[in-house]
Amino acid sequence: MFRHVYVLSLLVLLAINTVSAVDYTVTNRAGATAGGARFTRDIGADYSKNTLASATAFTWRTLLQTNAADRKRCDVRREITGVLYHEMVHIWQWNGNGQAPGGLIEGIADFVRLKANYAPSHWVQAGQGDRWDQGYDVTAKFLDYCNGLRSGFVAELNKKMKAGYSDQFFVDLLGKTVDQLWKDYKAKYGH
Repeated sequence: MFRHVYVLSLLVLLAINTVSAVDYTVTNRAGATAGGARFTRDIGADYSKNTLASATAFTWRTLLQTNAADRKRCDVRREITGVLYHEMVHIWQWNGNGQAPGGLIEGIADFVRLKANYAPSHWVQAGQGDRWDQGYDVTAKFLDYCNGLRSGFVAELNKKMKAGYSDQFFVDLLGKTVDQLWKDYKAKYGH
């Protein structure tokens, strides 16, 4: 009897997840490019769809979101795209051989997301935050300010971080300490 109840319960849970599932479609629109060919060869549409579906189902189970009413409403396509931009940066960026502040690493990833126009509405406004290396949106907005002082600053900073990290990189590229740049940034936005 227990076995039948268990199987029935499992089927009900599967049905609930199936009814409320997100339908993912993956299309490689760059198939003729080198990057598109690499995507097809190394990752593929099936793996991408399965990973998205698996991650969604796992998250819903972990957060006990068994029905649509329990789940946050959002623009899934925009959020996934923004997250992919952010995470793709981590694949290609330099991290100063582990010496760069974690907040700077995350800030560079969010800077790229910001420049790609995938910043979510809940991010801080320019000038907000407590420290330049606070990370994520705070550091992304600060880096955007620095990039405005010197076009290509973030790319040059990333290049310098290939072999190590030093706050001196800010002086080398912008002529001011990172602490002075942070003060100037805060003053510009009245914070």
